[in-house]
Amino acid sequence: MSAFSESALERKLSELSNSQQSVQTLSLWLIHHRKHSPLIVTVWERELRKAKPNRKLTFLYLANDVIQNSKRKGPEFTKDFAPVIVEAFKHVSSETDESCKKHLGRVLSIWEERSVYENDVLEQLRQALYGEKKPRKRTYDQIKIEDNCSAQSSPGDPPQTADLIRALQELENAACGDAAVHQRIASLPIEVQDVSLLNRITDKDSGEQLSKMVDDACMLLADYNGRLAAEIDDRKQLTRMLSDFLRCQKEVLTEKEQTLEEYKRKLTNVSLVRKELKSRLQSLPDLSRLPNVTGSQVHLPFAGDVYSDN
Repeated sequence: MSAFSESALERKLSELSNSQQSVQTLSLWLIHHRKHSPLIVTVWERELRKAKPNRKLTFLYLANDVIQNSKRKGPEFTKDFAPVIVEAFKHVSSETDESCKKHLGRVLSIWEERSVYENDVLEQLRQALYGEKKPRKRTYDQIKIEDNCSAQSSPGDPPQTADLIRALQELENAACGDAAVHQRIASLPIEVQDVSLLNRITDKDSGEQLSKMVDDACMLLADYNGRLAAEIDDRKQLTRMLSDFLRCQKEVLTEKEQTLEEYKRKLTNVSLVRKELKSRLQSLPDLSRLPNVTGSQVHLPFAGDVYSDN
């Protein structure tokens, strides 16, 4: 891990990209330097407000990763982010589009499910993102009741096809398929996994060496566990999206089947008219076989013609 400085942090934030690897790499670096938590949060907020709109969401992804994965080591980041996170949500929400707000809503949902913050902070975050009209998160019992009365409930909006494709593509590089990390975890020395082997430590140097190995192993495993937890959230979200998409497609299918039946009936009616018309046409005289005379050639006799002296 490189040494910490304010300028180094600013540089790393300027290089931060929206990729999962970029966010997690910087998150690990920040957690490693958690003793500088107050300064880190100050610089983070300053750089967030300076960032372009298409990068602001990435800053909140970074904060989310740091807050959640640092809790195992201490409450520093959770506590130091609390005074600024509500205004950060307001800022990002006001500077970005509806798609970004949906991603912010997902982060908030995770924080609610995991009780990352107290209810008053979560309520402020809800108001910052949705305004006063956004209802509180439903309890499990409320969800079960609504599921049992699904005929009376209003289903959520189905996801856009592009969003669904993007969610599926993001899972192509999911944490569970990271062979490199699997290999690193499998290669961890037995000394960091078996507490009974601590008896082998005979001097301070070997103890400090083992301590460094244990710290590195903890960071590796904590990071990977965080990635797996995020992947589980992604898969749950994808499951909900697929469920909504399938429900929507079933509704569309029912509607199209009804339309097809309607037009089948129309086709039947038009076919009957066609058949009847053809039958009537066959019973009418064929005018094309009559003498071809024009109106000027027609001579209608008058009584005077009949009784003429000539």
